Amino acid sequence: MSVIQENSSHEQSMGIWQGMSSKTAFIFGLISAVAASSIIALAFLLLRSSQSAALARAPSPSVAAPTAAPSPSARPPVAAAAGTVKPVDPKTDHIRGDKNAKVFVIEYSDFECPFCKRHHPVMQQLMADYGGKVAWVYRQYPLNFHQNAEKEAEASECANELGGNDAFWKYTDKIFERTTSNGTGFALDALVPLAKEIGLNEAKFKSCLDGGKYAQHVQQDETEGQAAGVSGTPGNLVWTKDGKSQLVEGAVPLSALKSVIDPLLK
Repeated sequence: MSVIQENSSHEQSMGIWQGMSSKTAFIFGLISAVAASSIIALAFLLLRSSQSAALARAPSPSVAAPTAAPSPSARPPVAAAAGTVKPVDPKTDHIRGDKNAKVFVIEYSDFECPFCKRHHPVMQQLMADYGGKVAWVYRQYPLNFHQNAEKEAEASECANELGGNDAFWKYTDKIFERTTSNGTGFALDALVPLAKEIGLNEAKFKSCLDGGKYAQHVQQDETEGQAAGVSGTPGNLVWTKDGKSQLVEGAVPLSALKSVIDPLLK
């Protein structure tokens, strides 16, 4: 395009504006401004609409289902099947409670076992709770790594010989009250004085103990306990005269023993 043509075109457009009155020009400008604003607003709305549609089509983020709290694992049973249990014999066994009780708890125990010491008052409470329904039988099971346990077991048997069942339980209670356990918790040189303390003949007791009169009996108790399934102390056999027996190992809570005993009393 030539310079003359460009100037002519510019002059024509200028002529359009110059031909308008000032009022007309103002109105025309206002309309143009409104139109431009409307176009911009419409474009903005169209943009927002397209974004919303895109979001609606997009897959919503998956929300993981809440993980269920793990259920506690089943507690192992308190009692297990026992092996061959020597029946309770009122003539030879040390029985606390009614000899005609429906249920017996036969405890294989060690005078130097710390768990037996802890278990002893639990058994005393068990007797108080059940009255004549349950009887407690004490049998010897001295562990070989408890230095004084076997001789203490023999001493309790000597107490039984000289003073009967009551003397046996008095002697047994006293040792468990005083021992600090773990092998030498009750001194061997205190065994004879303890017998004298509970009213037994000191000389006869000493002769019985020093002669090892009940060493074989103590070993026999332990052998029979092993046959019943006892492998440590305290080993508790919940037993009935009709032959039912369950092994409850360890110094278990009173409630655990009751959970085994109660069904047998029904």
